Amino acid sequence: MKILAINPGSTSTKIAVFNDEEEIVRGSIQHFSSRNDRSQDIQDRAEEILSFLKESSISFDFDAIACRGGILPPMESGTYLVNDKMVDFLLHRSAIDHPSNLAAPIGLRLSEGKIPVFITDPISVDELCEEARLSGLPQLPRVSRLHALNMKAAARQIAFDLGRDVQNLNLVIAHLGGGISVGLQLRGKMVDVNNATDEGPFSPNRTGELPVGDVVEKCFSGEYSERELLNRYLKFGGLLAYLGTDDLRKALEFAKEDDDAALVVDAMAYQIGKEIGGMVAVAGGSIDAIVLTGGMAYNTEFVQKIKEYIGKFALVVIEPGENELLSLALGAKRVLEGTEKARTFDPEVAM
Repeated sequence: MKILAINPGSTSTKIAVFNDEEEIVRGSIQHFSSRNDRSQDIQDRAEEILSFLKESSISFDFDAIACRGGILPPMESGTYLVNDKMVDFLLHRSAIDHPSNLAAPIGLRLSEGKIPVFITDPISVDELCEEARLSGLPQLPRVSRLHALNMKAAARQIAFDLGRDVQNLNLVIAHLGGGISVGLQLRGKMVDVNNATDEGPFSPNRTGELPVGDVVEKCFSGEYSERELLNRYLKFGGLLAYLGTDDLRKALEFAKEDDDAALVVDAMAYQIGKEIGGMVAVAGGSIDAIVLTGGMAYNTEFVQKIKEYIGKFALVVIEPGENELLSLALGAKRVLEGTEKARTFDPEVAM
């Protein structure tokens, strides 16, 4: 099966062509069109993808197009057929203007209605149990916002490696990247997870959970605008705030020479271990495996620091990195093979 996978960023679009699971070609296409004109941006990106395929001698005879899921309403995990309602929501009704919102519109434009277009496990996947939704204030329910694509892909891979059905496994999955998501997946459902932007451990450039009173004080201090505070918490926090770098490798080098730097790195591992332990607790201790994935999982020194906290809970499996394009292609492949049924998106009946 020949599948085109598409993952847009703010100034580039990553694409890859797969024959089943084999990658045939991969590219990152730089764009210079204005983000203020979405229709033109979509058209330009589609044309540039076609040009890249032509230059790579790839014929446009795809069985499916697999696109990154954008910021959609809360929805169950799985692979969804892209339709006009989804494109309209992404372009006109999405809560956040994010480059990933362009993926499905680009895919539908390229398909011209002749090729099925899919998204798989968007960031807005929401399978939280009811207890996990309560925050302490009725007006501020907890929301599910996670690295769903990579976490779900890692869960499927671990199930395959263990010779088990993912629907029969209880897993704690920790995505360790620029943002950190730690989720509890019980029998295929991610019933609890920290919001990767607002909660959980601090990360290379995000603060994670903060003391509410101190945050409120900063909001009304007059020192910062709303955007400045958000940037401080979501882009310039974590390792970057403490050590001046968001590169874990550099942070570990600093830690060898400086006790304060060592404390910061150890604290991030401590917080990740604590978050994982909390998920194990609400699973009643009944966990088949703990999975560490994402870019930081490549770093064996840092992984060992985390394992010192969690090693006695369950089997710890390392599934480093993330291959979003392959994960998207595999989602489409499962539907084409009939091992997974495509879901239909309807914003009126979304969760």
